[in-house]
Amino acid sequence: MDHIHFLGTAGSRFVVARQTRSSGGVLLQAAGQRVLIDPGPGSLVRLSQVRPPVEASSLSAVFLTHGHIDHANDVNIIVDAMTSGGFKKQGRLFVPGDCLEGERAVVLKYVRQFVEEIVVLEPEKEYTLGRLHFRTSARLLHGAETYGFLFDIDGRRLSFLSDTRFFPGLLSSYRGSDVLVVNVVRDIPFEDNGILHLTLEDVKAILEGLRPRTAILTHFGVKMLQAGPEEQAQRLGRELGLEVLAAWDGMTYPLQESDRSNQFLQNR
Repeated sequence: MDHIHFLGTAGSRFVVARQTRSSGGVLLQAAGQRVLIDPGPGSLVRLSQVRPPVEASSLSAVFLTHGHIDHANDVNIIVDAMTSGGFKKQGRLFVPGDCLEGERAVVLKYVRQFVEEIVVLEPEKEYTLGRLHFRTSARLLHGAETYGFLFDIDGRRLSFLSDTRFFPGLLSSYRGSDVLVVNVVRDIPFEDNGILHLTLEDVKAILEGLRPRTAILTHFGVKMLQAGPEEQAQRLGRELGLEVLAAWDGMTYPLQESDRSNQFLQNR
């Protein structure tokens, strides 16, 4: 069954530090590939808690949207586990360039030799991983080099919109998304205009412009959790006439409608 599994839905340093929500990232199973996106703190532990457990050695690749600690903290241990401590040279690593060079480099040099290939991401470029085809978004407006991912799976587009400030180019970059997973840290606007994250107001404008079949909210900060992600998602859905869901830790969302029914609710 092709699906996405939310190993964690934490979205601010305070939520991550307290583990109010887990911060393990997202597991994608599609087109014969198993991909881990943004392995934040606790990702390896969360993989072991999936039922049935997921062996890191079964991963095809690890993707980083950017190198901030809540998205990339576990990248080295995941790569180590994916390659059986470096004894099996396998798997790929897809990362922005500043995850490898400069003061923001997060991938340890000795770990890099363990994988089959390291792919340095560029904006709005096409990539393949076996039968899995995807492209990057435009460069997002965040404090590090950041990209989202748009996967084409069985004629439908599954898109991940990572941390960013809203800008009009998001709509053209994510056009055609059928299922949109979007990071939303806060329910109300920030007092500081320099904070580079989306709020619910931004997400509403994005969903109005894109009209995806389904939107899944995740990566919640303290204020968003206080506001109630499920209630906010339901409100957005009613206002826009769209299916809007709020992810929770352990949520599995099948990508085929025939598999969906109530199955993805099972691990709540």
